[in-house]
Amino acid sequence: MATLQKIRNHGVLLLVIVGAAMLAFILGDFLNSGSSFFNRSRENVGVIAGHDVHYTEYEAAKDQLTEVYKIETGRSDFDEEVSNQIRNQVWQMMLMDYSLRAEGKKIGLEVTQDELSQLCIGEKPHEIIAGRRAFYDETGRFNRDNLVRFLASLEQETESPEQAANLKQAKTYWMYWENAVRLTYMQEKYTTLLQNLIKANSLEARFAFNARQQSTTAQFVNQPFYAVADSLVKVSNNDIKKLYAQHKPEFKQTPNRAIAYVAFDVKPSEFDYEAADKLMKELEQELKTTDDVALVVNTNSDIMYDGRDYSAATIPAEYKDFVFRKGAKAGDVSPLTFENDKYSIARIVEIGYNLPDSVCLKAIAAQEGQEDAELGWFQATDLNQTIAEPAFHGKRGTRFTVAQGLGEQTFEITDIAPATPKAKVAILERTVTPSSKTYSVIYNNAKQFIVNNNNEEAFRNAASEAGMTIHPQFNLNKNTEKVGDLKASRPIVRWAFDAKEGQVSDVFECGNQFIVAVLTEVNDGEYRSLESVRAELMAEATNNAKAEYIKKQLKGIASLEEAAQILEKPVQTAENVSLAAYRFGNAGNEPAVIGATMALENDELSQPIQGRSGVFVVKAGTKTTAEGEFNEEMEKQQLSGRAAYSIPYQAIALIQEKADVVDNRANFQ
Repeated sequence: MATLQKIRNHGVLLLVIVGAAMLAFILGDFLNSGSSFFNRSRENVGVIAGHDVHYTEYEAAKDQLTEVYKIETGRSDFDEEVSNQIRNQVWQMMLMDYSLRAEGKKIGLEVTQDELSQLCIGEKPHEIIAGRRAFYDETGRFNRDNLVRFLASLEQETESPEQAANLKQAKTYWMYWENAVRLTYMQEKYTTLLQNLIKANSLEARFAFNARQQSTTAQFVNQPFYAVADSLVKVSNNDIKKLYAQHKPEFKQTPNRAIAYVAFDVKPSEFDYEAADKLMKELEQELKTTDDVALVVNTNSDIMYDGRDYSAATIPAEYKDFVFRKGAKAGDVSPLTFENDKYSIARIVEIGYNLPDSVCLKAIAAQEGQEDAELGWFQATDLNQTIAEPAFHGKRGTRFTVAQGLGEQTFEITDIAPATPKAKVAILERTVTPSSKTYSVIYNNAKQFIVNNNNEEAFRNAASEAGMTIHPQFNLNKNTEKVGDLKASRPIVRWAFDAKEGQVSDVFECGNQFIVAVLTEVNDGEYRSLESVRAELMAEATNNAKAEYIKKQLKGIASLEEAAQILEKPVQTAENVSLAAYRFGNAGNEPAVIGATMALENDELSQPIQGRSGVFVVKAGTKTTAEGEFNEEMEKQQLSGRAAYSIPYQAIALIQEKADVVDNRANFQ
């Protein structure tokens, strides 16, 4: 498993995700084992294209992806954000896998075992495999020999529980990426099929050619909507209702909630500052006299003492002048300081010696036939202590061996930087944090706020009187992982879907804040309500009314100059107007105006045209046709090529939309 250890030793690596690669995983067969159909259905996380996704399957997929993250990042501790990301990626993987399988089954499309084998371990492996750092050589490029050795190592026998655990993790890693290749290639085959089926026809080719060839220079006058006061027009409720009916398909929604919340920040109290000051003054005296500096520091400090060697360039700036001053000696203790809620003090443990700032290392090949790997230059902080200690205390040409994973690794110091003054320094830092007593006081304040304000009106009034910020949060769905930027706020979402509109919540602890929320909206309809979209419909209805107002002003005009005089606007020019153009002069994106202009005869004056930004009156110039011969095949190729870019995204989105998805994840989170 030297390859796995190689990945870990790189520290925190970027997780390389290629296209749909992260949409694949091992789907274990955890079926039925004696449970009733009813109980099984209650344990389903969801249904995708007719497939019941059981909770155990979902959990197995999460565990697998978590292992892959650990190997690729070199980390084992993931915060809430990464954990949420893993859960969401697992669901997207399942959604892609089962919906694509269902479509492939209809048309007999699949990835055969021979195809998969060639893609994974053939002479030219798929880019997903070739992109794994586990299989890179010392030049930073994919090396198929490394891949072959890795696969061979999966068949080895283990001699200890630790080796067995590493072997299991390595197999999980490989199986994940093997399936990533399978699903990605399946998607590629499916979208390639569509790209070959969906081609531009002769009519589209002719239209595209004509749209480019014919153009005109137009003169126009326009009145922007913003130039007309809202008070000059009227919008009725009937107008809003008509627009709502017209746009209703755009307002489709999933059940969601809106809340408002206030935060009670948990900050240190005066009691906490006094207690911290007393403790740090006691520790200051202890640090000056102790014979066991590491024990005092590591028992009380936010920064652990690890015996590292600091130089003037690497030591924290606030201690540079103290440690590297003339006459500094071991045992010296810096003055106790307090800034930004943090107490700081340091003691010099060792000083007066020189070590290099950096070393250049080479990893010696463990097996015959393998090549040594030039690793490059490292500072001490770049390496773990087991490697840094012999590396920075050795000489050029020295070799040393350290235990790594299932085996050992030998390194050679190939070069070493000039030695500079170093010092070992124990730094004792403590940030003042709220005590349990302070937590209790703030929590009780939040509870009292709820008791005194148990409805939305009282909630808002009390918060305003107290000068508290009321934070609105809209469109929370059942699977929303967190509320805004609040930490550990998933419980608030669960509460919102169990509460009644206007109900005030209990206290939620979210990081260093206590949160009290009120449920302001319950939206369970298939479409957003008229009231929830009234503001945006009002803006559109107002512009429509303004368009009619401007058109009435221009009724009966006989020339562009007359329109300019009525509107008190200048006559402007739009050059190179064509059906292939995206802009109309300096008016910007106005497709309706462009279309109307190209429909005019030479020198014809248009009727007032309602555009996106206002109303236009246009006079077309003489249309010109550019030279060029229509090449139907070339036009088709160009149009088909453009479509090929969007087809994969549109096709995958459509098959997922049609997969009859039932998402019950909220019941398990």
